[in-house]
Amino acid sequence: MAGGSRVGRVRILAAAVAIVATLWLPSSAGAGVVAIPSPFGHVCTAQNGVFFCPTASDSQRVPSFDGVPLDVDVTLPAAKPPYPAIVMLHGFPGTKASFEATSSSGSPSSTQTYHYNNVYFAQRGYAVINYSARGFGRSCGDSSSRTAPACNRGWFHFADQRWEAHDTQFLLSTLADEGIVNPGRIGVTGTSYGGGQSMELAFLRDRIRMTSGALIPWKSPGGKSLHISAAWPRWGWSDFLDAAAPNGRFLDYRTPGVNQSIKPIGVPKQSVLNRLYLGGVILGYLAPAGADPTADLGTWKNKFLAGEPYGSYVSGVAKQFIKYKSALSLGTTPAPLLVMNGWTDPIFPVTEALRAYNYLRGHHKKAAVSLQLGDVGHFRAGNALGAYKVFNGQGSAFFDHYLKGQSGQPKAGSVTAMGQGCPKGKVAPGKLTVSSYSKFARGDIHLAATKSKSLGPGPSTDPLGKAFDPVSNGDPCSTVTNGLPKDSLVLSLKSPGFTLAGATTISATIGNNKKFGQIDARLWDVTKSGRRLIDIGTYRLKPGQKGQVTFQLFGNEYTFAKKDKLQLELVGHDAPMFLRDPSFKVSVSNVTADIPTRDKPSAARGILPPPSLH
Repeated sequence: MAGGSRVGRVRILAAAVAIVATLWLPSSAGAGVVAIPSPFGHVCTAQNGVFFCPTASDSQRVPSFDGVPLDVDVTLPAAKPPYPAIVMLHGFPGTKASFEATSSSGSPSSTQTYHYNNVYFAQRGYAVINYSARGFGRSCGDSSSRTAPACNRGWFHFADQRWEAHDTQFLLSTLADEGIVNPGRIGVTGTSYGGGQSMELAFLRDRIRMTSGALIPWKSPGGKSLHISAAWPRWGWSDFLDAAAPNGRFLDYRTPGVNQSIKPIGVPKQSVLNRLYLGGVILGYLAPAGADPTADLGTWKNKFLAGEPYGSYVSGVAKQFIKYKSALSLGTTPAPLLVMNGWTDPIFPVTEALRAYNYLRGHHKKAAVSLQLGDVGHFRAGNALGAYKVFNGQGSAFFDHYLKGQSGQPKAGSVTAMGQGCPKGKVAPGKLTVSSYSKFARGDIHLAATKSKSLGPGPSTDPLGKAFDPVSNGDPCSTVTNGLPKDSLVLSLKSPGFTLAGATTISATIGNNKKFGQIDARLWDVTKSGRRLIDIGTYRLKPGQKGQVTFQLFGNEYTFAKKDKLQLELVGHDAPMFLRDPSFKVSVSNVTADIPTRDKPSAARGILPPPSLH
């Protein structure tokens, strides 16, 4: 066969890599031998077909723009610099080791690292930067790493553009001045906490947010102009306030406003926020209470979870999160984006991807933003290897296109989705790619309630809310035999056998609400073995509010078997997932629900065209 056997070609390629690696090994020999770069002055070791250049001790940490020492590792390919670069940002909590591996396949214990790690990307020709974010790991996070005076104020600021994003930009600037990183071919990616920062860096693009709040052009100390060329946020947020306390105003068919999530402040995700805070306290450097108004996580949590009415202090914190710890306030022309979020993720559901997607495409019809939606993310998510093989292959092609000029990337506007199957971790339905999110759902199941109901806070403990609290129940396929509480308003239907595809839309008329309150919604699949929670949502009520309201659940892709009972429940309490408002009462009537389907319209099955078409 032309070109020789596959085994022969592999041997030739391996020999070529070995020769290149030898040429780049450090040597004291004479002229003609080129030494490999030493990023930040660190010694590099040849391993796994790449060069690993770690921070080997605290004394080798890299002082950031404000002197806080960062624990940074760099992995280099066997080639000459400058290299296209990828920064991999860890979650909350986490360290530089989160996405470091000894093979391109990643860690056997972590499906998300399959073809998503330093070795994999370095073998593909990238300089890969892995570092512990300030306040975590040896970047002043571990108590033993807090050397004075550099770490005295080395606490985390919770993915703040002025500090955490600036750290990333500073490290890249230094590597650009060292001739290691190509300043015009930079990609950023990360999961959860790192996903939120990746989104911010994409929107900052070629600007730095100073600690004063000012935005300035991104230039290295040596005068080189830098910019982010592509960003791949995974399980992160576009608006942290919306993720932490959704108010129900986001709709997946409209362009959101930058300040939508603060008008009003929504219903806090109580159990999730408590767990998030606990992780920061145990494994990170939390700012002492009152020491820093840009990083006072403990005080913020306590004020926030005290519930409405919120005063000027909480409003000020909310505005800070929108401006400095999220992305959309930075404009409408970010670097090209590939955004991954999870149907079953209770912290950062697919609404966080859709908010960025709709915002950008609402301002620029052909905006370079694509989505990956699946059963991935925190707590309840299945995180199957099969899903990551698809998503990570797309992510690699995405970077290859924008950083190296190759083809094969996801098309702008496209959405690749994979569904939640059962048992946990089963991918079903499988991969589906559509040209835009508006093409994802093809049909609609319409439900309507004939009765009105008065909703309120109910008992202090909600048995169903407790049973399906995502912090304590990590299985999205679990079932219980409990019935629904008597104070619920329920819309029911015998399933014709269909696949849910996106966010259920609920409309209702509410009476004059005298106090703050909430309408929590839960979508159930009731089978012979019990009831399974498929989707949730919430809507924040304001004092004096009345008339029609429209809101959506977070969304899912899930197949309801034929003859299962589909139940959509409205209730005034879903604690501890959502903070329970202890004192309100509101009448709800004229309730309708539109459930999007992957199935085409069928009169025989009761599936209508999408609502916009009928």
